[in-house]
Amino acid sequence: MSGAPASAPRVRVGPCGFPEARARLFRDFSILEVQASFYRPVPPATAARWRAEAPPGFLFTLKAWQLLTHEPSSPTYRRLGRPLSAAERRLAGGLRWNPVTRRAWAATLETARALGAAAVLLQLPASFDPRPAHLRRLRRFCEGAERGGMRLAVELRGPAWEDRLLRRLARELAFTPVVDPFLRPPPAPGLRYFRLHGLPAYRYAYRYTDEDLARLRGLLRGPWPHWVLFNNVAMAEDARRFLRLLASPGAAPQGEG
Repeated sequence: MSGAPASAPRVRVGPCGFPEARARLFRDFSILEVQASFYRPVPPATAARWRAEAPPGFLFTLKAWQLLTHEPSSPTYRRLGRPLSAAERRLAGGLRWNPVTRRAWAATLETARALGAAAVLLQLPASFDPRPAHLRRLRRFCEGAERGGMRLAVELRGPAWEDRLLRRLARELAFTPVVDPFLRPPPAPGLRYFRLHGLPAYRYAYRYTDEDLARLRGLLRGPWPHWVLFNNVAMAEDARRFLRLLASPGAAPQGEG
């Protein structure tokens, strides 16, 4: 697993994906979430090349393959690159744990290792609510999947995932809860992994206003590292604007992580 240098900034800001040339993104930001891996596996050789291109101390996170998290009825499967067999369709998604999803996790982990990723993100759809069957699947995955020392970050969407439940699950299952801080505060102490999806919730075409970014700056509380990842259409532009705000007079100090 790639580690940050000893004097890593407390706040890291970057985009979800490669919206611009990689060299420019690596120059301007200190973290990036790889999104392509959600649709289909990124070849480990490609991930290793990205790692080599990035400067020392740059952090990558990697979004897990959709075969683990999303049902085959999801429109995102149009970008899978191949049709699923009938057997695969019965077994894929929803954090089921079977030969299909085990292979999907193994492919995800292989790419994450080649990338030197700081974390693997499981982004569950809103349909994955805290009903008993889903809780059993989440527990079985977190307890049974081989992580190889990789940090696991989990984004569980929707108000049904109450803070008390998220806090308990994160502690018991050893994962980092991922939130959009405009929707809810982090439910547990430790690393803050923020994914910003636009306003109102999941309006990806939204461009954050100066007032939004000032509010976001005020949400960077506590001594823990903060990973702030923009996932809207204007992700790179908004991330740069937020960095300028953090560097402006009167901004809260970024401290050491």
